[in-house]
Amino acid sequence: MAKEGVEKAEETEQMIEKEAGKEPAEGGGGDGSHRLGDAQEMRAVVLAGFGGLNKLRLSRKTMPEPQDGELKIRVKACGLNFIDLMVRQGNIDNPPKTPLVPGFECSGIVEALGDSVKGYEIGDRVMAFVNYNAWAEVVCTPVEFVYKIPDDMSFSEAAAFPMNFVTAYVMLFEVANLREGMSVLVHSAGGGVGQAVAQLCSTVPNVTVFGTASTFKHEAIKDSVTHLFDRNADYVQEVKRISAEGVDIVLDCLCGDNTGKGLSLLKPLGTYILYGSSNTVTGETKSFFSFAKSWWQVEKVNPIKLYEENKVIAGFSLLNLLFKQGRAGLIRGVVEKLIGLYNQKKIKPVVDSLWALEEVKEAMQRIHDRGNIGKLILDVEKTPTPLMANDSTETSEAGEEEEDHEGDSENKERMPFIQ
Repeated sequence: MAKEGVEKAEETEQMIEKEAGKEPAEGGGGDGSHRLGDAQEMRAVVLAGFGGLNKLRLSRKTMPEPQDGELKIRVKACGLNFIDLMVRQGNIDNPPKTPLVPGFECSGIVEALGDSVKGYEIGDRVMAFVNYNAWAEVVCTPVEFVYKIPDDMSFSEAAAFPMNFVTAYVMLFEVANLREGMSVLVHSAGGGVGQAVAQLCSTVPNVTVFGTASTFKHEAIKDSVTHLFDRNADYVQEVKRISAEGVDIVLDCLCGDNTGKGLSLLKPLGTYILYGSSNTVTGETKSFFSFAKSWWQVEKVNPIKLYEENKVIAGFSLLNLLFKQGRAGLIRGVVEKLIGLYNQKKIKPVVDSLWALEEVKEAMQRIHDRGNIGKLILDVEKTPTPLMANDSTETSEAGEEEEDHEGDSENKERMPFIQ
């Protein structure tokens, strides 16, 4: 770790030990790590169990070492995505066992190479996908999920790059075949994926982008979206008022009744893509009522109706494509194209804010509140803001057990989704 990072890590050491109820570790190394017996330790965000924000804590874990085909990366920055919020709640299919270290993407410097690794050297600046464990000072991940980053790309930009831009690119160009003169509707236009979609659409001539977002974000993102609507407005009528035929592509991260609305807006040969289900998340913890309500609102898809109307319905999950379906080669080609666009200054990650590992609860709350414009980043070397050291971010046990209520407009306003 760089000297500056060492100093910052040392500044927070006493606080971490105090929270963990330990005496300060002895024999701390010059790289910001610590030793327990013969094993080196690192800082990591740990999810102790599924639930609210109080299930997250900063802890020390044994530092991993690369296995055959893996790279060891000294992490500089980590991406925080809505899927991480769903993981925290246990609101995903087949959730892993806890305790675990969350996070699926990071950037940093190659520190060690496992056997059979080629094409990388110690000291390379890289970004990577990680199948969990990204929110830590050190990660190990297979070489097929690691990519070198341009010299002028910062670590925070690199951590904001993989999930957002790969998701947007595959949906637009691999699934929906975006071409000149088409139109696209994207929800959560102010989020990481939404901004990536808007930027990639601008690389194709005469593409019209319709977007929905919270009103307070409109001023900041109005130049990236052709037509912008409040997310609580009747966007179906607004879109049809501008384009009576509808749109060519709908990118839906909301699900629920938005599925039927999206399908109704498609032109003949149009493509609807579901890539998230934020309407299943309302309160602090997983709500079976919200989940059931959201899926009950999903319009039943009749294949005969799709055939008659010449419409296409699809789904996309980047993590499943990478870690379950073995398409790392396809994704590497996409990343290379995206880096080319970055080098041509046609795209650039939008970073909302940087947070220390100690501030992960506050960062996750910002996503939940739809407060971000672009991507939130956990900066491993950042010193926490003094105000964050108090107990204001701890969730009470009463709040931990809260359920969403249908008539609660405040909770509805907090329905999150960014990626």
